[in-house]
Order: sequence, then C-alpha cells, then structure tokens
Amino acid sequence: MKILLVTDLYPVSEKEIKTPKTILSFAQEWQKSGNQVDVIKPNFLLNSFIRHKPFYKTGYYNNIYNVNYITPFLFDVSKKLPKLNYDVIIAHMPSGIIFSNKLHGKKICAVHNSDIEVLTNPIYSIYFKSQMKKAYKNANGIACRSEVLKEKFLNIFPEYKNKTFLCESGIDFEPQLSEKTSRVNILTCANLISRKNIDKLIFAVNDMPQFHLTVIGDGKEYKNLIKIANDNIEFTGYLEHSKVLEKMKQSDIFVLPSINETFGMVYLEAMASGCLTIGVKNDGIDGIIQDEINGFLIKNNTNKHITTKDIKRVLERVLSLPEQKIKVILQNCYNTVNSYKSVDCANRYLQNILKII
Repeated sequence: MKILLVTDLYPVSEKEIKTPKTILSFAQEWQKSGNQVDVIKPNFLLNSFIRHKPFYKTGYYNNIYNVNYITPFLFDVSKKLPKLNYDVIIAHMPSGIIFSNKLHGKKICAVHNSDIEVLTNPIYSIYFKSQMKKAYKNANGIACRSEVLKEKFLNIFPEYKNKTFLCESGIDFEPQLSEKTSRVNILTCANLISRKNIDKLIFAVNDMPQFHLTVIGDGKEYKNLIKIANDNIEFTGYLEHSKVLEKMKQSDIFVLPSINETFGMVYLEAMASGCLTIGVKNDGIDGIIQDEINGFLIKNNTNKHITTKDIKRVLERVLSLPEQKIKVILQNCYNTVNSYKSVDCANRYLQNILKII
C-alpha cells in the first residue's frame, strides 16, 4: 500500500528533540509491515517562526518532502509538489489538513487538540475554520487521537459519526508489572509551560512533605518553578528519553496535571514503567486511564482550570488506599498498557483506514 502522510508534526532530523514522534511511530510501523510511506511536511513560515520550529529549506530529506509557504496555502500549492499517486492520503494537524484540500485521492483527516482549537476559537473563523470544515466533510474517514477528542469532535459534527474512529498511540518497549509498595517518590515530565500546571503540582507537594517530587523538563516556566519549590522537590532539566524511562522505573507515582492534551504518550510510558499514574479528567488520557481502576484522574472544572486542591485530593486518596487495592490498580494498569504497544496501535489505525477506503 502506498501512503502519503501530510503533517507538520514530523521530525525532519533526529536532532529535533522537541518534535513529538507519535506520527513518525505510525509511519515506521507501517513501513515495517511492507507499506510505502512518504511524507509531505507543509510549513507555513509565519507559524513556524512563531512556534520557534527548526527551519529547513524546501526539498527532500530522505522520504520527507519539506515545502515552505509564505501564505497559509491560499494559492495553488501543487506548483511546488512532486507528482502524487497514492492509495491514501493521511493528514494530521491543521496545516496538514488544510493542505490536503489541494490534493486529490482518498483521504483520512485526523483530529488533534489543535484541530478542535481551530474549529472552536473565533480567532480562526475567517479562513482556517472554513478550510478545516471543508476537509472533514470531504474526508473518507476521520481519525481521532483520543476518546476525549472523538467526543469533542462529534459534539461539533455529529453527522460524521459513521466515518469517525480512534487512532491512539502506543509504547515501543515491554511494560513491567510493578511490585512497588512505596508511595513516596513522585515524578513529572513535561515541557514546562503554563498549561502543564506544574506550579499547581509543586504547591501541592510543598504542603505534603512526605512526598519527594522530581521534575523533568525545561521551558519558559523553569526559573519560576524553581523559585516556588521546597527542598523536597528536585529539578533535572531536560533528559534524553532513555533517562526519562529510567527515572520512571525508579518512581512510585507519575503525575501530570496538564490540560488540552491531544493524547499524552508520557502517561502510557509511566504506566508501562510501573508507576501509579495520575492524569486529568476530560483530557487526552481519560478513557485509557479509568479513575481508581488502573490509575487516577484529577478533577477538571468546566472552565479548564486545575487547582492545587484538586491535585492534593488525588494524592491524599492514593495515600489512603490499602496496599491490596494499590496492587489491583497496578495489575489493571499493566493489563491496559499491554494493549497499547506501538505496533498494535499502528496496525489498528491502518486496519480502520482499509475498512473505510
């Protein structure tokens, strides 16, 4: 099968440590199973500079064709493109989906949190929203990156229910069944920006000296977070992925009180590393994590506001549960994550596409 991926969420170089590799993982697994996968990375230059993304000249980088545009694909984009002939075109992220309107063939359009933002935020109403609506209408199938996003999307477009399915991500290592009995060492790992709510987590742990919190990551909020942290909180800065997984295996609890998450691979990795994992209700990982079944969920108010009290309540709940209950949660966690391996998730994604096209 010949597959064309169209997305700007794709690393051109291995040095792009801050570019998520979730769509890359799909492509790699599809290639392993004998499919041809090529990539067009449409780059709207203004968006690239605003988000401080690495810049590449228009051209081929192995199987990736990076193509730059000054305007957001308003004109005939095909003038810069090679000849296209694929069994299916799969578009991810707003730029990829809008770009796909210019391409001919069977199409799958994905739904990330950024797509919901474009569809619901008035700032995008002039051009971007109409182009997104056009793409979803014409798509053969619509792939939602999480159960939460599927629900949000169908609230906007209930008429597309019959062509909508899930395309969740998976881990690329063997999960471990945890036998941990301690509930002391907490870990969080994130790009340290405001919507990750690491400040709320720090305030919660400041008031709970029985915990030791390790914060992995860097970002705009790094210096501010250090200033508000007590002695029971350690900052590592950025760590390579392998080092993050080592830290997870050494930790008892993983907490990330982030909002507006598309999916949250880091939660799955924490679950697979044997951590009691705490996410946020009505956000990306909700639906995979079930509260007090295979993990825990922090209350998420309707105005998307997480409080320090919300986090403390969950941590207190974790401490209060009997050891036997914790063992059951960890066993359920292990069972869950075993069905979220990257090869299985990529195969499910591709099988859903084949059913539709």
